[in-house]
Amino acid sequence: MRVALSLLTLVPGISGGSETYVRELCRGLAASGRHEYDALVPTHAADAADGLPTLVAKEYRASTTTSGRLAAMGVAAVRPGTLRRRLERSDVVHYPLTVPVPPARRPTVLTLLDVQHHDLPQLFSRGERLFRRLAYDRAARRAAQVIVISDWVRERVIERLGLDPGRVHAIHLAVDHERFTPDDATRREPFLYYPARPWPHKNHARLFEAFALLRQERPELRLVLTGAGHDVGRLPEGVEARDAPLAARIDLYRRAQALVFPSFYEGFGLPPLEAMACGCPVAVSDAGSLPEVVGDAAVRFDPHDPEAIAAGVREAVARADELSALGFARAARFTWDATARAHDRVYELASA
Repeated sequence: MRVALSLLTLVPGISGGSETYVRELCRGLAASGRHEYDALVPTHAADAADGLPTLVAKEYRASTTTSGRLAAMGVAAVRPGTLRRRLERSDVVHYPLTVPVPPARRPTVLTLLDVQHHDLPQLFSRGERLFRRLAYDRAARRAAQVIVISDWVRERVIERLGLDPGRVHAIHLAVDHERFTPDDATRREPFLYYPARPWPHKNHARLFEAFALLRQERPELRLVLTGAGHDVGRLPEGVEARDAPLAARIDLYRRAQALVFPSFYEGFGLPPLEAMACGCPVAVSDAGSLPEVVGDAAVRFDPHDPEAIAAGVREAVARADELSALGFARAARFTWDATARAHDRVYELASA
């Protein structure tokens, strides 16, 4: 069986966890997959399907701007032409980035990372909600099989979209255990780490309140943020924002006293898993899929309460050795090879 993966809507450096997902999925399929694969990629992400046979779509007008991306998707949807023919050489087409660009007349598998536009509609403009209902919801209803990234998202998708539970499959994301590792020679330093763009659901405002409480007790404590979009001129005292390519993020996980992750809403939540793989103690919100990911290997708190966030951080730091060991063992259960093999089973269901 041949499977085509369309990665045309990928924007390197912007797509966040979804970029990690598609890149690692391709590597996992190359290493452990049972079928033949082709990946259709945009010109600005020609390396995205590392390990898989790649078709660079020069005729797709890839862009990094919102208007440019919408225009490119619109043209590909209305005039799919060569792009469609490339996908239709395969038996099954997978859209791991949700938007079915270009549409293909083959059995399709669609990955739906969350339904945040239904659960937290106030965080989206009217135009964004309309786009997601057309591009996400309708595509999920039409797909032969739907992949989601946690059991929690599976429940939300079935409830919100009314999909047949038999064709919605929860497959966890994972961590690269060759890159994300502890370093016994690295000493923990007096800072907390939060890798997240400043989107409303990431809950930076309450984290800053909690951090101010912690600084009253420990004035030397710092908070390090990574992720694009932070206004460095308006950050509270003791808070800094950095650019952090992969190697720098791993170094921060290894040196931080704790990862603090106060998000209101996560379809999966890769940073807590990455931190645990590096032996970093984790204090995490009890919202969304996060309890499913961390289990009993992290301290959980109410993300709406700054006092609770601060208490969670205090506990994580106090239990650092214990949580480091528990987290490392927990993270070892999540591998990209297992994720790839689970995708293969869904491809087979779609083909049948």
